[in-house]
Amino acid sequence: MKNKNYFDKPIGLIGLGYVGLPLCEELSKKYNVIGYDKSTARINQLKKNFDATNQLSQNKLLKINKKVKFVSSSLLLKDCKIYIITVPTPVYKNNKPDLRNILNATLEISKIINRGDIIIYESTVFPGLTEEICIPLIEKNSNFKINKDFFVGYSPERINPGDKKYKLKNIIKITSASNQFSLSIIDKLYKSIIKAGTFKAKSIKVAESAKVIENAQRDINIAFMNELSVIFEKLNIDFNEILNASKTKWNFLDFKPGLVGGHCIGVDPYYLSYKSQLEGHKPKIILSG
Repeated sequence: MKNKNYFDKPIGLIGLGYVGLPLCEELSKKYNVIGYDKSTARINQLKKNFDATNQLSQNKLLKINKKVKFVSSSLLLKDCKIYIITVPTPVYKNNKPDLRNILNATLEISKIINRGDIIIYESTVFPGLTEEICIPLIEKNSNFKINKDFFVGYSPERINPGDKKYKLKNIIKITSASNQFSLSIIDKLYKSIIKAGTFKAKSIKVAESAKVIENAQRDINIAFMNELSVIFEKLNIDFNEILNASKTKWNFLDFKPGLVGGHCIGVDPYYLSYKSQLEGHKPKIILSG
């Protein structure tokens, strides 16, 4: 199988939210792209050049619509060689991972893939989910075998919605795959659209773990600053002045008190703590954050 064959066919994007749509824009500049979302309303909006997530302007969508085929039927993806899954991975009210979106997307793709196809996950998951849950699901429903009939990769999304500086192409992309053959193709694909370049992780689990600790770290540090803010308010000391003084040391981490926004930071720590507790360890610091 030659690498170039993968880029001659359409690239299928599954999930067209704040992650999938910007990726769709960048990919469409170089490749034939089919964008799939199960929401017919979402597809109709995009076809009318309207983005409810406010990631892309009307003018940008006008350009994209000339290149991208937006569809609400996964059957229309069957001619693709590379599939990229960017569906949401929220939590239930009890903070347990809600995997319905990612499992449903996996199930849909497993019914239409052909031999040699590559499936890339970008959705945030706990370490091991791709190899322990998603790959077996694909094998069961396709009667294919991993690294023989199909390949899987994981490249965590790092989009910061609304950020004008750190956009998709300006953030280094972590890439990983089920074997070296598919990793070379996946890395080549992302390198072609990401100006900041890529970083090849040693394994899929390493890439999955890197994503969850990035946001868990931020969540914990902001929680720490919030607690300090409460303490120094009670002591009647200006916390901003304390931070200004502390920042004069070169290795002080410059976090500020406040809320954590977006989907990821409020959710990802629960994915990590969930997996940790399955292995018999209750993570006190992560959960207290």
